[in-house]
Amino acid sequence: MALLTCGLISLSPVPALAETCTFLNPVGGNGVTPIVTKTVSPGNPLPFGRPNWNTDFYVTQQYRYFKLFFTANSSVSATYPIQSYLKFSDGSNLQVYNSNFTPTPGTGGSIRVAGYPGKMVNQVNIKVGATDNMAATGFTYRISVQGCK
Repeated sequence: MALLTCGLISLSPVPALAETCTFLNPVGGNGVTPIVTKTVSPGNPLPFGRPNWNTDFYVTQQYRYFKLFFTANSSVSATYPIQSYLKFSDGSNLQVYNSNFTPTPGTGGSIRVAGYPGKMVNQVNIKVGATDNMAATGFTYRISVQGCK
């Protein structure tokens, strides 16, 4: 993926634009809170079962970028395998994050993901857990997503 940068020279001060961010509702959420709390489950050994590693958040309008938040809820340190995808209205998707994250217990972090020009994002997916990295199994975390203009 190529990054394009452009330098602008300003001769007079330009006021900073205030960002407006809104929490996105999780798919299947209770409508009360945009924050999802989960425990990393083991991979499912049954042929038709699936682990509960994926969480989707609805995107109902165009945003310039998204903020994805992760907080370790457990009292012991763990390494969490995290992936994130933008899902588009045409059925395609784009992986925007894939890394192991080891926060101090009770803390976390966030990542900023740019929107994708020319395509409508209809969901943001965060996946925590992987069959090739089961070290975080049993550990609890919180996730949420904001859409920003």
